[in-house]
Amino acid sequence: MAQAKAKNANRSLVMVWLVMFTFFVISFLTNIIGPILPDAEKELGLTLTMAGILPFAFFIAYGIMSIPAGYLVEKYREKKVMIAAFVLAAIANFLFVLFPTFYTFLPSLFLVGCGMAMLQVVINPLLRTAGGEEHYSFNSVLAQLIFGLASFVSPVAFSYLVVHLQKADISNPVLAFLNRVVPAGLPWVSIYWVSTLISVLMVIALCFLKFPVVKAKEDEKIEGKSVLLSLLSNKTVIFFFFGIFAYVGTEQGFSNWISKFLETYHGYDPDTVGAQTLSYFWLMMTVGGLLGLALLKLFDVKKVFGGSLLLTFVALSFALFGSGKVALIAFPACGFMLSVMYPSIFSLGLNSLPSHHGTFAGILCAAIMGGAVVPLIIGALGDALGLKTAMSVLYITLLYMFSIAVFAKPLVQNETIFSTAKE
Repeated sequence: MAQAKAKNANRSLVMVWLVMFTFFVISFLTNIIGPILPDAEKELGLTLTMAGILPFAFFIAYGIMSIPAGYLVEKYREKKVMIAAFVLAAIANFLFVLFPTFYTFLPSLFLVGCGMAMLQVVINPLLRTAGGEEHYSFNSVLAQLIFGLASFVSPVAFSYLVVHLQKADISNPVLAFLNRVVPAGLPWVSIYWVSTLISVLMVIALCFLKFPVVKAKEDEKIEGKSVLLSLLSNKTVIFFFFGIFAYVGTEQGFSNWISKFLETYHGYDPDTVGAQTLSYFWLMMTVGGLLGLALLKLFDVKKVFGGSLLLTFVALSFALFGSGKVALIAFPACGFMLSVMYPSIFSLGLNSLPSHHGTFAGILCAAIMGGAVVPLIIGALGDALGLKTAMSVLYITLLYMFSIAVFAKPLVQNETIFSTAKE
């Protein structure tokens, strides 16, 4: 009875929706980098390599902060870490809007990335506690849908701000304010004013909220140095680390260069058509996630994963080598196919190791740094060989993930309708 009361005391619908909105904010701040790259490149006078360093600065923070963030949560608890993360993001964004140069943009993106890595570590256990373990699966799926929605919204918001701030007559008071504070010729910087405001509002909200007591399960804890070093030398861990590395690199390789590719090879405006196509890329990823849930109840995860990769090879080929109109359809189609890949790699990885799942999960989260490396490689190759050739690097990352679909040997198979029926 006492345990039931303690559990109910930790339940909070307000906290659940706070976590959901945090997922939204993380996605919004993360995926705004892609649509701004063409403008940042032109208006800050960057080469493609320098433009590729921008997402590098953001995503390398995941590799550096993911595991330390776990220890910070154990020492300072969830509320303080979340507040610190949003304070960091607010300061970093405000630094850039005051001094919008390439050399302030890099540390700003790195600090925001550190904050987002800290939040990623906090919110899943918090969602399990606040929403109840019995609702965790449903809430996790809902959170991913909200994450996808924010990925769709951020390019739309960016496009709206850039287009309307370039108009001579601005009657909207918010746009009028932004028009006064944003430097002339840099309308895209306005999105970072929005990001600053969101971060500040999150800090204020968090200060007034009471957090539940989160007790991490054994498979959520990050263990000591000896276990960490042991796992880092484990071939299975390394195999799946580079699987997540390849996936996030692929996702961000698309996200960061779609708009620039469409401008370079087909003459589409990156602030309108490019941003819209990127929005559809994320929207189709969300839709694909819903279909993926159904497919994983019907088929083995390796088959669903492998099939989606083969289809992505085809869609990528149409996107890179087809006409402009074909590319506008093929790039979002790639997003649709990518939707099942991250959870597939993550679940296959955890199910391939008998123990130390919390530490392993922390290592896999650190592999998100793939989003730093692959876009940078594409940018560097783009300067030397052209962006079309450079984006062909994505065939290599897709091929590595396909090796997981072929060679992974999970200790636990995903349950399907057919496997349940056999029992």
